[in-house]
Amino acid sequence: QVQLVESGGGLVQPGESLRLSCVVSGSISDIIRMGWYRQAPGKQRELAAVINNGGSTNYADSVKGRFTISRDNAKNTVYLQMNSLKPDDTAVYYCLVNKIRFGLIQDYWGQGTQVTVSS
Repeated sequence: QVQLVESGGGLVQPGESLRLSCVVSGSISDIIRMGWYRQAPGKQRELAAVINNGGSTNYADSVKGRFTISRDNAKNTVYLQMNSLKPDDTAVYYCLVNKIRFGLIQDYWGQGTQVTVSS
């Protein structure tokens, strides 16, 4: 099994920054992708940013140029640096890990961390 523990959420004002962290533990072999999704009230969960094992990244158009995803393999941690935050960024942010298990890609989710952007 894989365990994910997120931290770093909070309440900030528009224009401020936050950094989310997700520590991955357990059976971490064969992880192929790590990322962050978010879910605003009344909306579906959506991609924010992902990073593959090769280091390639993909961002939602709404966060490009403001958010940066990175990973520290030595610490088994993935980060999401969020700058120039807007009220529309308010959501619960979930860490996701994709792992190969029995030849299939399985998803593992964290418990979520709340980010609120408000003046």
